[in-house]
Amino acid sequence: MRNGERVVFVTGGAGYVGSALIPKLLEHEFKVKVLDLYMFGDDALSSVADHVNLVQIKGDIRDEKLLKQHIPGCTDLIHLACISNDPCFEMDPQVSKSINYDAFQPLVAISKECGISRFIYASTSSVYGVSEAENVTEDHPLIPITDYNKYKGLCEPVLFQMSSPEFTTVAIRPATVCGYAPRQRLDLTVNILTNHAINTGRIKVFGGEQMRPNIHIQDMVDLYLLLLDLPAAKIAGKVFNAGFENHRVKDLAAMVKTVFEHRFPERKLEIETVPSQDIRSYRICSDKIRRELGFLPKRSIEDAVNDLIDAFQSGKLPNSMNDARYFNIKQMQEKQRHTAGASR
Repeated sequence: MRNGERVVFVTGGAGYVGSALIPKLLEHEFKVKVLDLYMFGDDALSSVADHVNLVQIKGDIRDEKLLKQHIPGCTDLIHLACISNDPCFEMDPQVSKSINYDAFQPLVAISKECGISRFIYASTSSVYGVSEAENVTEDHPLIPITDYNKYKGLCEPVLFQMSSPEFTTVAIRPATVCGYAPRQRLDLTVNILTNHAINTGRIKVFGGEQMRPNIHIQDMVDLYLLLLDLPAAKIAGKVFNAGFENHRVKDLAAMVKTVFEHRFPERKLEIETVPSQDIRSYRICSDKIRRELGFLPKRSIEDAVNDLIDAFQSGKLPNSMNDARYFNIKQMQEKQRHTAGASR
Protein backbone atom coordinates (compact mmCIF):
# COMPACT_ATOMS: atom_id res chain seq x y z
CA MET A 1 0.00 0.00 0.00
CA ARG A 2 1.37 3.40 -0.97
CA ASN A 3 1.66 6.15 1.64
CA GLY A 4 -1.03 8.15 -0.10
CA GLU A 5 -3.51 5.33 0.59
CA ARG A 6 -2.65 5.09 4.29
CA VAL A 7 -4.37 7.08 7.02
CA VAL A 8 -2.37 7.44 10.24
CA PHE A 9 -4.33 8.15 13.42
CA VAL A 10 -2.10 9.98 15.93
CA THR A 11 -3.21 10.41 19.53
CA GLY A 12 -1.52 13.37 21.21
CA GLY A 13 -0.50 14.67 17.82
CA ALA A 14 -0.48 18.30 18.99
CA GLY A 15 2.07 17.57 21.71
CA TYR A 16 5.85 18.08 21.71
CA VAL A 17 6.82 15.12 19.52
CA GLY A 18 3.55 15.16 17.60
CA SER A 19 4.02 18.77 16.50
CA ALA A 20 7.28 17.76 14.82
CA LEU A 21 5.93 14.44 13.50
CA ILE A 22 2.66 15.50 11.86
CA PRO A 23 4.24 17.83 9.25
CA LYS A 24 6.68 15.06 8.31
CA LEU A 25 3.90 12.50 7.90
CA LEU A 26 2.10 14.89 5.56
CA GLU A 27 5.36 15.57 3.71
CA HIS A 28 5.65 11.80 3.15
CA GLU A 29 2.12 11.82 1.68
CA PHE A 30 0.32 10.05 4.51
CA LYS A 31 -3.20 11.14 5.33
CA VAL A 32 -3.33 12.03 9.03
CA LYS A 33 -5.96 12.26 11.74
CA VAL A 34 -4.92 13.89 15.04
CA LEU A 35 -6.83 13.37 18.28
CA ASP A 36 -5.74 15.71 21.06
CA LEU A 37 -7.16 17.73 23.94
CA TYR A 38 -5.07 20.72 22.75
CA MET A 39 -4.32 21.47 26.39
CA PHE A 40 -1.26 23.52 25.39
CA GLY A 41 -2.97 25.62 22.75
CA ASP A 42 -4.57 25.21 19.35
CA ASP A 43 -1.61 26.42 17.29
CA ALA A 44 0.84 23.51 17.55
CA LEU A 45 -0.01 22.40 14.01
CA SER A 46 -0.72 25.86 12.59
CA SER A 47 1.88 25.42 9.82
CA VAL A 48 -0.14 22.53 8.34
CA ALA A 49 -3.62 23.31 9.69
CA ASP A 50 -5.05 23.84 6.20
CA HIS A 51 -3.41 20.78 4.66
CA VAL A 52 -5.90 18.77 2.63
CA ASN A 53 -4.69 15.50 4.17
CA LEU A 54 -4.93 16.56 7.82
CA VAL A 55 -7.97 16.21 10.08
CA GLN A 56 -7.73 17.59 13.62
CA ILE A 57 -10.12 16.29 16.27
CA LYS A 58 -10.35 17.98 19.65
CA GLY A 59 -11.26 15.22 22.06
CA ASP A 60 -10.34 12.76 24.77
CA ILE A 61 -8.85 9.30 24.24
CA ARG A 62 -11.11 8.08 27.06
CA ASP A 63 -14.15 8.81 24.88
CA GLU A 64 -14.78 5.40 23.33
CA LYS A 65 -17.68 6.69 21.23
CA LEU A 66 -15.36 9.29 19.71
CA LEU A 67 -12.74 6.63 18.96
CA LYS A 68 -15.29 4.40 17.25
CA GLN A 69 -16.41 7.38 15.18
CA HIS A 70 -13.00 8.47 13.92
CA ILE A 71 -10.69 5.41 13.83
CA PRO A 72 -12.59 3.47 11.11
CA GLY A 73 -10.92 4.06 7.76
CA CYS A 74 -7.49 4.55 9.33
CA THR A 75 -4.73 2.05 8.62
CA ASP A 76 -2.11 2.83 11.28
CA LEU A 77 -2.11 4.31 14.77
CA ILE A 78 0.69 6.06 16.67
CA HIS A 79 -0.19 6.46 20.34
CA LEU A 80 1.61 9.47 21.82
CA ALA A 81 -1.11 10.80 24.14
CA CYS A 82 -0.49 10.63 27.87
CA ILE A 83 0.07 12.62 31.04
CA SER A 84 3.73 12.81 30.28
CA ASN A 85 5.91 13.10 33.36
CA ASP A 86 6.04 12.34 37.08
CA PRO A 87 4.99 15.77 38.46
CA CYS A 88 2.03 16.03 36.07
CA PHE A 89 0.92 12.47 36.84
CA GLU A 90 1.09 13.11 40.58
CA MET A 91 -1.06 16.25 40.33
CA ASP A 92 -4.13 14.05 39.97
CA PRO A 93 -3.12 10.36 40.09
CA GLN A 94 -6.64 9.06 39.50
CA VAL A 95 -7.21 11.12 36.34
CA SER A 96 -3.66 10.42 35.16
CA LYS A 97 -4.15 6.66 35.55
CA SER A 98 -7.43 6.88 33.66
CA ILE A 99 -5.63 8.48 30.70
CA ASN A 100 -2.32 6.62 30.73
CA TYR A 101 -3.57 3.15 31.64
CA ASP A 102 -7.32 2.63 31.95
CA ALA A 103 -7.99 4.11 28.50
CA PHE A 104 -5.27 2.04 26.86
CA GLN A 105 -6.97 -1.36 26.59
CA PRO A 106 -10.15 0.09 25.05
CA LEU A 107 -8.06 2.14 22.60
CA VAL A 108 -6.14 -0.94 21.47
CA ALA A 109 -9.27 -3.09 21.25
CA ILE A 110 -11.20 -0.47 19.28
CA SER A 111 -8.20 0.02 16.97
CA LYS A 112 -8.07 -3.67 16.22
CA GLU A 113 -11.85 -3.93 15.72
CA CYS A 114 -11.81 -0.91 13.38
CA GLY A 115 -9.17 -2.35 11.06
CA ILE A 116 -5.95 -0.69 12.21
CA SER A 117 -3.14 -2.89 10.90
CA ARG A 118 -0.19 -1.34 12.79
CA PHE A 119 -0.23 0.06 16.34
CA ILE A 120 2.89 1.94 17.48
CA TYR A 121 3.04 2.69 21.21
CA ALA A 122 5.28 5.37 22.70
CA SER A 123 6.26 3.93 26.08
CA THR A 124 9.24 5.42 27.98
CA SER A 125 12.76 4.45 28.95
CA SER A 126 11.99 5.58 32.50
CA VAL A 127 10.22 2.22 33.05
CA TYR A 128 13.62 0.90 34.18
CA GLY A 129 13.64 3.14 37.25
CA VAL A 130 17.02 3.50 38.93
CA SER A 131 19.73 1.25 37.54
CA GLU A 132 23.50 1.14 37.78
CA ALA A 133 23.73 -1.41 34.95
CA GLU A 134 26.10 -0.43 32.15
CA ASN A 135 23.82 -1.83 29.47
CA VAL A 136 20.11 -1.46 30.20
CA THR A 137 18.67 -3.53 27.40
CA GLU A 138 15.03 -4.28 26.69
CA ASP A 139 15.35 -7.42 28.86
CA HIS A 140 16.34 -5.42 31.94
CA PRO A 141 13.76 -5.75 34.76
CA LEU A 142 11.22 -2.96 34.93
CA ILE A 143 11.54 -1.42 38.39
CA PRO A 144 9.40 1.72 38.24
CA ILE A 145 9.77 4.21 41.07
CA THR A 146 6.71 6.29 40.20
CA ASP A 147 3.16 5.60 39.04
CA TYR A 148 3.93 7.30 35.72
CA ASN A 149 6.71 4.76 35.04
CA LYS A 150 4.59 1.88 36.30
CA TYR A 151 1.54 2.46 34.17
CA LYS A 152 3.51 3.24 31.01
CA GLY A 153 5.18 -0.15 31.45
CA LEU A 154 1.95 -2.00 32.28
CA CYS A 155 0.47 -0.93 28.94
CA GLU A 156 3.04 -2.94 27.00
CA PRO A 157 1.73 -6.45 27.83
CA VAL A 158 -1.84 -5.23 27.28
CA LEU A 159 -0.82 -4.24 23.77
CA PHE A 160 1.02 -7.45 22.94
CA GLN A 161 -1.82 -9.66 24.17
CA MET A 162 -3.89 -8.34 21.29
CA SER A 163 -1.26 -8.86 18.59
CA SER A 164 -2.26 -10.94 15.60
CA PRO A 165 -1.06 -11.46 12.02
CA GLU A 166 -3.48 -8.72 10.96
CA PHE A 167 -2.68 -6.40 13.89
CA THR A 168 1.01 -5.55 14.19
CA THR A 169 2.04 -4.07 17.52
CA VAL A 170 5.34 -2.49 18.59
CA ALA A 171 6.42 -0.51 21.65
CA ILE A 172 9.18 2.09 21.71
CA ARG A 173 10.93 3.17 24.93
CA PRO A 174 12.36 6.58 23.99
CA ALA A 175 15.13 8.34 25.86
CA THR A 176 14.53 11.92 27.01
CA VAL A 177 13.71 13.91 23.90
CA CYS A 178 15.45 17.22 23.25
CA GLY A 179 15.48 19.96 20.64
CA TYR A 180 13.05 22.39 19.04
CA ALA A 181 9.45 21.68 18.03
CA PRO A 182 6.44 23.92 17.29
CA ARG A 183 4.83 22.82 20.58
CA GLN A 184 7.95 23.38 22.60
CA ARG A 185 8.66 21.81 25.97
CA LEU A 186 11.20 23.52 28.18
CA ASP A 187 10.84 21.12 31.11
CA LEU A 188 13.19 18.44 29.73
CA THR A 189 16.83 18.35 30.78
CA VAL A 190 18.71 19.63 27.72
CA ASN A 191 15.92 22.08 26.89
CA ILE A 192 15.87 23.42 30.46
CA LEU A 193 19.62 23.97 30.49
CA THR A 194 19.58 25.76 27.13
CA ASN A 195 16.65 27.99 28.08
CA HIS A 196 18.44 29.15 31.23
CA ALA A 197 21.74 29.61 29.40
CA ILE A 198 20.19 31.91 26.79
CA ASN A 199 17.97 33.88 29.14
CA THR A 200 19.96 34.13 32.38
CA GLY A 201 23.59 33.46 31.43
CA ARG A 202 23.82 30.81 34.14
CA ILE A 203 22.47 27.32 34.72
CA LYS A 204 21.86 25.50 37.96
CA VAL A 205 22.58 21.78 38.02
CA PHE A 206 20.73 19.80 40.67
CA GLY A 207 23.01 16.96 41.71
CA GLY A 208 24.66 16.31 38.38
CA GLU A 209 25.80 12.71 38.74
CA GLN A 210 22.45 11.30 37.58
CA MET A 211 22.63 9.54 34.24
CA ARG A 212 20.16 10.50 31.52
CA PRO A 213 19.67 8.96 28.08
CA ASN A 214 18.80 11.44 25.33
CA ILE A 215 17.55 11.57 21.75
CA HIS A 216 16.99 14.46 19.34
CA ILE A 217 13.33 15.08 18.51
CA GLN A 218 13.96 14.83 14.75
CA ASP A 219 15.50 11.40 15.26
CA MET A 220 12.29 10.34 17.03
CA VAL A 221 10.33 11.61 14.03
CA ASP A 222 12.57 9.58 11.72
CA LEU A 223 11.99 6.51 13.88
CA TYR A 224 8.19 6.75 13.69
CA LEU A 225 8.40 7.10 9.91
CA LEU A 226 10.65 4.03 9.81
CA LEU A 227 8.22 2.02 11.96
CA LEU A 228 5.45 2.80 9.49
CA ASP A 229 7.62 1.67 6.59
CA LEU A 230 9.25 -1.53 7.85
CA PRO A 231 7.82 -4.98 7.09
CA ALA A 232 5.52 -6.15 9.89
CA ALA A 233 7.69 -9.18 10.63
CA LYS A 234 10.58 -6.90 11.65
CA ILE A 235 8.66 -5.22 14.48
CA ALA A 236 5.66 -7.36 15.41
CA GLY A 237 5.34 -7.90 19.15
CA LYS A 238 8.69 -6.29 19.92
CA VAL A 239 9.97 -3.63 22.31
CA PHE A 240 12.83 -1.30 21.38
CA ASN A 241 14.85 1.20 23.37
CA ALA A 242 15.41 4.39 21.37
CA GLY A 243 18.27 6.56 22.53
CA PHE A 244 21.50 8.04 21.30
CA GLU A 245 23.74 9.25 24.10
CA ASN A 246 23.81 8.55 27.84
CA HIS A 247 25.32 11.37 29.89
CA ARG A 248 25.50 12.62 33.44
CA VAL A 249 23.41 15.75 33.93
CA LYS A 250 26.55 17.74 34.74
CA ASP A 251 28.07 16.63 31.43
CA LEU A 252 24.96 17.81 29.59
CA ALA A 253 25.42 21.19 31.28
CA ALA A 254 29.03 21.26 30.09
CA MET A 255 27.90 20.54 26.52
CA VAL A 256 25.40 23.39 26.67
CA LYS A 257 28.14 25.67 27.98
CA THR A 258 30.49 24.70 25.13
CA VAL A 259 27.88 25.34 22.42
CA PHE A 260 26.70 28.55 24.07
CA GLU A 261 30.18 30.04 24.39
CA HIS A 262 31.04 29.04 20.82
CA ARG A 263 27.92 30.83 19.59
CA PHE A 264 28.44 33.82 21.89
CA PRO A 265 32.20 34.10 22.53
CA GLU A 266 31.72 37.43 24.29
CA ARG A 267 29.52 35.78 26.94
CA LYS A 268 30.64 33.32 29.61
CA LEU A 269 28.14 30.86 31.00
CA GLU A 270 28.17 30.13 34.72
CA ILE A 271 27.30 26.66 36.01
CA GLU A 272 26.23 26.25 39.63
CA THR A 273 25.88 22.80 41.17
CA VAL A 274 23.54 22.29 44.11
CA PRO A 275 22.41 19.17 46.05
CA SER A 276 19.38 17.30 44.79
CA GLN A 277 16.87 14.75 46.11
CA ASP A 278 16.29 13.46 42.55
CA ILE A 279 17.51 9.86 42.58
CA ARG A 280 16.38 8.99 39.05
CA SER A 281 19.44 7.72 37.23
CA TYR A 282 19.56 5.28 34.35
CA ARG A 283 21.11 4.70 30.97
CA ILE A 284 19.75 2.66 28.09
CA CYS A 285 21.34 0.47 25.48
CA SER A 286 19.95 0.96 21.98
CA ASP A 287 21.94 -1.78 20.23
CA LYS A 288 18.83 -3.86 19.47
CA ILE A 289 17.08 -1.18 17.41
CA ARG A 290 20.26 -0.56 15.44
CA ARG A 291 20.90 -4.26 14.90
CA GLU A 292 17.35 -5.34 14.02
CA LEU A 293 15.89 -2.23 12.39
CA GLY A 294 18.99 -0.43 11.17
CA PHE A 295 18.00 2.68 13.13
CA LEU A 296 20.88 4.92 14.18
CA PRO A 297 20.21 8.47 15.38
CA LYS A 298 21.95 11.13 13.28
CA ARG A 299 21.77 14.15 15.58
CA SER A 300 23.69 14.99 18.74
CA ILE A 301 23.00 16.87 21.97
CA GLU A 302 24.95 19.76 20.48
CA ASP A 303 22.61 19.76 17.47
CA ALA A 304 19.62 20.03 19.81
CA VAL A 305 21.21 22.93 21.69
CA ASN A 306 22.00 24.75 18.45
CA ASP A 307 18.45 24.22 17.16
CA LEU A 308 17.04 25.67 20.37
CA ILE A 309 19.38 28.67 20.26
CA ASP A 310 18.26 29.32 16.68
CA ALA A 311 14.63 29.20 17.81
CA PHE A 312 15.28 31.62 20.67
CA GLN A 313 17.13 34.03 18.40
CA SER A 314 14.43 33.98 15.73
CA GLY A 315 11.71 34.82 18.25
CA LYS A 316 9.93 31.47 18.09
CA LEU A 317 9.99 31.03 21.88
CA PRO A 318 8.89 34.32 23.45
CA ASN A 319 8.71 34.72 27.23
CA SER A 320 10.28 31.30 27.61
CA MET A 321 11.14 31.62 31.29
CA ASN A 322 7.59 32.39 32.40
CA ASP A 323 4.98 31.30 29.86
CA ALA A 324 3.23 28.23 31.26
CA ARG A 325 2.68 26.68 27.83
CA TYR A 326 6.32 25.53 27.73
CA PHE A 327 6.05 23.66 31.03
CA ASN A 328 3.58 20.78 31.31
CA ILE A 329 3.11 21.00 35.08
CA LYS A 330 2.58 24.78 35.05
CA GLN A 331 0.05 24.56 32.23
CA MET A 332 -1.87 21.81 33.99
CA GLN A 333 -1.90 23.80 37.22
CA GLU A 334 -3.27 26.84 35.37
CA LYS A 335 -5.98 24.73 33.73
CA GLN A 336 -6.88 23.27 37.12
CA ARG A 337 -7.12 26.71 38.73
CA HIS A 338 -9.23 28.01 35.84
CA THR A 339 -11.60 25.03 36.10
CA ALA A 340 -11.89 25.44 39.87
CA GLY A 341 -12.60 29.16 39.47
CA ALA A 342 -15.24 28.56 36.80
CA SER A 343 -17.05 26.01 38.98
CA ARG A 344 -17.50 28.31 41.98
